[in-house]
Amino acid sequence: MLSTLLRILRKIWLFLANLPMERKLIVVFVFLISLPITYVSYLSSRSMFNSVLANATESAGQMTTNASDTIDRYVADLKRYTTLPLYNTDVQYYLTQSFTDWDKNTGMAMFLSYLKHTKGEILAVYMVDQYGSIFYDTAPGVNETAPAERLAGWRNLSEAGGAAPIIQGRHTIRVNSTAHKEVFSVLRTINSVSTLKNIGILVFDIDIGLFKGIVEPVNAVTQGNTLIVDDKGDLMYSGETAKNTIPEELALNRQLLLDQVKLDHGHFQIMLGGEPHVAVYTVSRQTGWTTMVTIPLSRILSPVEKNRNALIFTTLIIIAFALVVATFISHALTKPLKSMVRLMKQVQHGNLEVWLHPKYNDEIGILGSHFNRMIIRVKDLLQEVSLTEKRKQKADMRALQNQINPHFIYNTLESIRMLAESNDDPRVAKLTYLLGLQMRYSIVRSEEPVTIRQELDHVRNYFHLLQIRFPDKFKLEINVPENFLQLPVIKLVFQPIVENAVFHGLDQKVGLGTLRITAWEEEGKVVFSIEDDGVGMDQETLRSLNNSLANGATGEKFGIGLRNVNERIRLHYGSPCGLLVDSEPGKGTRVSLRINTAAGDADEEQ
Repeated sequence: MLSTLLRILRKIWLFLANLPMERKLIVVFVFLISLPITYVSYLSSRSMFNSVLANATESAGQMTTNASDTIDRYVADLKRYTTLPLYNTDVQYYLTQSFTDWDKNTGMAMFLSYLKHTKGEILAVYMVDQYGSIFYDTAPGVNETAPAERLAGWRNLSEAGGAAPIIQGRHTIRVNSTAHKEVFSVLRTINSVSTLKNIGILVFDIDIGLFKGIVEPVNAVTQGNTLIVDDKGDLMYSGETAKNTIPEELALNRQLLLDQVKLDHGHFQIMLGGEPHVAVYTVSRQTGWTTMVTIPLSRILSPVEKNRNALIFTTLIIIAFALVVATFISHALTKPLKSMVRLMKQVQHGNLEVWLHPKYNDEIGILGSHFNRMIIRVKDLLQEVSLTEKRKQKADMRALQNQINPHFIYNTLESIRMLAESNDDPRVAKLTYLLGLQMRYSIVRSEEPVTIRQELDHVRNYFHLLQIRFPDKFKLEINVPENFLQLPVIKLVFQPIVENAVFHGLDQKVGLGTLRITAWEEEGKVVFSIEDDGVGMDQETLRSLNNSLANGATGEKFGIGLRNVNERIRLHYGSPCGLLVDSEPGKGTRVSLRINTAAGDADEEQ
């Protein structure tokens, strides 16, 4: 599972990484703007939802508590009214009187009329005397109450309650031949004040409609439906007072609701009719009745949904605006990059006549400036390569000019040598032989590299020629470490320097002249020193010579030997290598030759 998730994330990352820079910026801008706004919108909606739900629940809980307290006070008043016969001596007497006369009827009627008028919702008041006679007073419109049919039930309830008042839950009474009323009753056993014996029963029938005035404000404010259930779980009121039966759905919902009631007051959420509701309840400590209001969540959250829709609409507008701004900004930011890419493609196809005009001094502007500098540098390098090639061609031409038909000269020398030997002249033969070796070394595979050992041998042969020509005039000392002798080097780098030292330094010296060749390693390069103890040169001449070697001057003031060697070394090993001359008048001259042992051939170096 984790590997699959990582693979999916990697694909998403690769997809984003391969997008053009402009689209990347748009995605980043929109993501950075839309994600916080969406998250804040979600938190705001969630907070608003919880706040509205909490406020609605608290308000509904307060109203159910007030409704329950109102019902408790009403029932408490009825219970107090049931004690009035205990304080009326006439009623005490009439309840124990075995016969019924006009005085009894009149006295009982006046007392019952008084009790009925204590509460407007009382439909009927009944009083049963010690002998089972029933006296009653009813509200207008109640013509047929049939108290005799209910007497047995009253006796059972009163016996169960003893001296305490009893509440009989919701039930139906007949008020005339065609109409019925839903009522609940409060009854109490009347005891004799003197003997404390049971001398009668007092019963109040209260119209269930009294709950309407208590419940309707709760329903109006909460936009829910309020139920009142007695302590036995029977429905007292649900807003359907006109019906004598409880619908099956209402009975089922009532049981579901009562199963959630665990405390004296509280709330919970429940599904009713396929729709989520919030139920808020209060259980009366006096009557045990439960007053509960069920509110559809859709009604509570209707304002929240409107605010949520407005918030979503606003969020979409902000995201759309952010998308437009991100597109504009990303286009502005990437336009110089696109221009640079376009110019780079032109450079790739060989067009170096391009120029980027950065407008700002940010990173892209700096990059554009470096791009322009790079183009200038490329042009300079191409020009430098072109000049280097021309210089190389001139150097090759000079080398060819100095080889005036070397094969002809070599063959002629060989003929002279053989003629000298046939005439028994060994000195001329040796001189001719050494000169032939010089010519052969110069013309055979001149483009191939040789070793330091071979170059030094060529110098020795050249010095042997000089010693034969000028006996006791020159001396050669070579002190090169053995590990340098196998190093590769281009041909004819030492002999021109040695020739220059002999004819410009040692030849003009009085007495024996010495030429020393030494070598050492310095900063990863090998340095060869060709030093003579000749007449030297003044500082002005030395400075002009070194400038000529450093700048590649083509003048003829110093001849072509040193300049030719210097140019070939620099072409082959690079500009850090080459010749450097140091000299003092009367003390001699030293030419330092610096080569790079890791260099390849001249073409690879260029």
